[in-house]
Amino acid sequence: MNSNTTARKHVRRSAIVAGLVAAVALPLGLTASAQATPAGTVAASTAQGTVTGRLSDNVTLVADFYGAYIDAHGDSPSGRLSKELRTFYVQSGYLRQLTAWEDRNHADGVLRAQNIPAKWTVKDTGAAGHSKIGVTLTWGGGRTTRLVVGLDRNHKIVRIDGN
Repeated sequence: MNSNTTARKHVRRSAIVAGLVAAVALPLGLTASAQATPAGTVAASTAQGTVTGRLSDNVTLVADFYGAYIDAHGDSPSGRLSKELRTFYVQSGYLRQLTAWEDRNHADGVLRAQNIPAKWTVKDTGAAGHSKIGVTLTWGGGRTTRLVVGLDRNHKIVRIDGN
């Protein structure tokens, strides 16, 4: 593979991710505001209608992933977009483990369920280096699932555990 092909792949991947983030951020921006607080939580507010985040922040990265993944998972019957998001955000070694977990449990490994949550919250767990991020998925009946998402130094997901 030459460097020109690699550059095109990087640009294409960047464009896909930017489009996914925009697809998630636009609806959120119209209905709620998500702001990173000093403690690293993503808080919702209906007053301002804005979404903020930082490129280097793991809380923002996990919130972007879960927002785009849930949106894609619900809208795409083929699952192609969900698979592309997983390939981009999840470390390849863990992706194989995630697929094996799904085969054993007959459920989506990212959501740890067979259906799609009504809402989600992403929060810093306070772990050193922000390598573990808390995700709370809320289902239609108000039941919640709490997950801890682990990331490596390259900001790739390397673990999703239930609390």
